[in-house]
Amino acid sequence: MKKSLLAAATALGLVFAGGAMAEGALSYNIAVTNDYVWRGVSQSGRNEAVQGGIDYTNGIFYAGAWASNVDFGDNETDLEVDVYAGVKPTYKDFSFDFGGIYYGYPNQPTDTNLSFGELKAAVSHPIGAGAIGAAAYYSMDFGGAGESLYSELNASYPITEKLSFSGAMGKQYIEDGIDYTTWNLGLGYTLTEALSVDVRYWDTGKHEYQGQPLTNYKDRIAVTLKAAF
Repeated sequence: MKKSLLAAATALGLVFAGGAMAEGALSYNIAVTNDYVWRGVSQSGRNEAVQGGIDYTNGIFYAGAWASNVDFGDNETDLEVDVYAGVKPTYKDFSFDFGGIYYGYPNQPTDTNLSFGELKAAVSHPIGAGAIGAAAYYSMDFGGAGESLYSELNASYPITEKLSFSGAMGKQYIEDGIDYTTWNLGLGYTLTEALSVDVRYWDTGKHEYQGQPLTNYKDRIAVTLKAAF
């Protein structure tokens, strides 16, 4: 595990070494959480995760990489490394996000193909002090399970200068996999200029499949402490 994290960190540094010397800005983040939840499903076996990433921005263009430990129960796959890029144009009060994401699993078993890519399209619009948004993610081959489409509606609202509320509802379709709905509600609090905490309730509409329980799809509360600099 430690060797995998070291290799990932080295790769991220090489990818963005040139970006630091070019026009634009680099930012970094690191986080710890009691459960890495992605689209309502635990990616860490309902256990703790350590995560970190690096981002480069230049005008409307952005690119980045992010890594986290994972646990899919196969005793081999213990690391996820994501690489992404895109543009964030605006039109009047609408903010858009068009890009692509690659989800890589360096230690996946040799007889599996968990890694996959997605195309992303998202839009958000301010409503009073808050905002509402929608997003769609499409993959031609979702980890070897065929085509997939994830669509989501989301909203956020600041309660105070440091406290904010946000939530989302989404639908995951996978051609040869499990289709399900998911939702989340949470509070984010800014502790310092660099440090924040997020407490979020997650659940899905699919707690069993073909008579078997889906433990990682069941409801839980994820608490994440994040530092950004």
